[in-house]
Amino acid sequence: MDTTLQDPLVGQMLDGRYRVDARIAVGGMATVYRALDTRLDRVLALKVMHPSLAADGSFVERFIREAKSVARLAHPNVVQVFDQGTDGSYVYLAMEYIAGCTLRDVLRERGALQPRAALDILEPVLAALGAAHRAGFVHRDMKPENVLIGDDGRVKVADFGLVRAVDTVTHTTGAVLGTVSYLAPEQIEHGTADPRVDVYACGVVLYEMLTGDKPHSGDSPAQVLYQHLHADVPPPSAAVPGMPYELDELVTTATARNPEVRPHDAAALLGQVLGARAGLTDEQLDAVPPGALAAGHDIAEDRTSVIPRSLTVPRLLPVNEDEHEDDNSGLGRTSRFEHTSRFESAPVAPSRRAPRHQRGVLAVVAAIVLVLGLGAGVWYINSGQFTRVPAILTKTQAEAEDRLAKAGLDVGEVKHEYSDTVKRGTVIRTDPEIGARIRDNDSVTLTISDGPETVKVPDLKGFALFKAKEVLKDNGLAAGMVTREFDEDVPKGFVIRTDPDSGTKRRAGSAVALTVSKGSPVEVPEVTGSSVEDATAELRESGLRVKISPETVTSEFDRGEVAEQSPGAGREAAEGDTVTLTVSKGPEMVEVPDVVGDSVEDATQELEAAGFVVDVDRGLLGLFGDEVKSQSVEGGETAPKGSSITIEVR
Repeated sequence: MDTTLQDPLVGQMLDGRYRVDARIAVGGMATVYRALDTRLDRVLALKVMHPSLAADGSFVERFIREAKSVARLAHPNVVQVFDQGTDGSYVYLAMEYIAGCTLRDVLRERGALQPRAALDILEPVLAALGAAHRAGFVHRDMKPENVLIGDDGRVKVADFGLVRAVDTVTHTTGAVLGTVSYLAPEQIEHGTADPRVDVYACGVVLYEMLTGDKPHSGDSPAQVLYQHLHADVPPPSAAVPGMPYELDELVTTATARNPEVRPHDAAALLGQVLGARAGLTDEQLDAVPPGALAAGHDIAEDRTSVIPRSLTVPRLLPVNEDEHEDDNSGLGRTSRFEHTSRFESAPVAPSRRAPRHQRGVLAVVAAIVLVLGLGAGVWYINSGQFTRVPAILTKTQAEAEDRLAKAGLDVGEVKHEYSDTVKRGTVIRTDPEIGARIRDNDSVTLTISDGPETVKVPDLKGFALFKAKEVLKDNGLAAGMVTREFDEDVPKGFVIRTDPDSGTKRRAGSAVALTVSKGSPVEVPEVTGSSVEDATAELRESGLRVKISPETVTSEFDRGEVAEQSPGAGREAAEGDTVTLTVSKGPEMVEVPDVVGDSVEDATQELEAAGFVVDVDRGLLGLFGDEVKSQSVEGGETAPKGSSITIEVR
């Protein structure tokens, strides 16, 4: 069942720009989606933090740190971050989209890898980390899940969410970050992290690629952590006899428990890797380890579209090239059928009758030949006359036809279809699908991409908004962000313009932004201080609607008069917009202090502190006096806050 159908973000437009098309992966911190940047018309990956974590400042900070850190790493082996932003409760990163698989997928399917393949993956990983280290960053969470292998064979390092600046890393409080199988001892014991923790993790990853297993295991994470602290990572030759000394030296040096013994950063380890490769022969580089899971079918044929060419694993049962076969033998035999062919071709001597014990041996041999013959017959009926559709997605039509021919299959119908994500001229899908069992010499239908379909943006000026959306849909486009503005000529609710302009060619499915008229602007009149009835009548005469707030406030205006209005007087509003009125419950009454007998200065300060405005009346007799003889409101009585109190001086 397609779980993406249950994801509320799939099919939505994030931040008015990113159309979420499908869910790719879910992690403990975020979900990754394939999306289309409708502004730049490119497919990318959106890493969206789980909304439940968006309220945690530390998680959001880590997200933003990832964006800023990776933006400083312009390196071909680092998954690039294009944008960072928020939309409501969603915090996201817009990143480079890599179609392919992870190193974890390869190890799960392949087991151990040939040394050449392991080094082909490790070298670009170290190049990416080396660039990060030289820029002052530590990844801190290197593991196979964070190594992406694209359809074109490019290797990229992802998920710099735990990255830290080298000069700011001190200690980690709370939970230990990273995956326990790849943590360096100093991360576990002290929480410290410098470039050498990434070197240690890469050494563990190299060990796992060469042997097919992690160096330390246990029933609980605590047991694995204990082994990292107290046991050295064993050399790969302990698990794979005959492993070259140069590879043992790489692993043991990179995973030394004492960080002082390790290479000081990934660039230094890369230099050692290149030196070790130079000292290995082709036979050593292409040796198939015992832990490789290639028996039964050719993994390289199944997964060439998602892993580098160097990861091709030879069959564990090679074709028997030493046997001379006649021209009628259409199939090369593998070593598992070698004995059968020899028995079948063994001549029977026409000499005298064999002794009884020889006849017994011949009877056993005949029985074996019969069983093997029956087995071969059953194999041919059930499997021998079938093959599987090879991996040809994203291949050109010529490459796909060539690979099908090598698999003994014909090309049937060739269909064409527009695609926003698959390169023009390459295979979108097959019928039967990739990996399906199909009879030899049967045909496979190919669907080839014609690239993105382009359509012209229609002229929508003067269309009602709902009609404009219908026209866009009919033309293979989508309505994007809708903004509204005043316009003297275009009626309210009708389209003023589009972005991009009409006549512009866009990919099918692209979003078109619409600007819609709010009509002619209406100046909001001043109604504060008026009664609610008078204010309502005046606003309605201006073409505005009225809403009375359920709350009342104290103000300078009398009870029942309008104390506040929103929007305020003089502001522009569209006809039919609503003005909210807040009614006054009268001024706040404050007790007047008694200032008779005080000096003018003291009386003024005391009255102003109580919230009153002070007027001083000196008269003719009080020009030279400084003592308050009376006040307009006697002390102890109440008066509206903000009102004037007159003091008489004599």
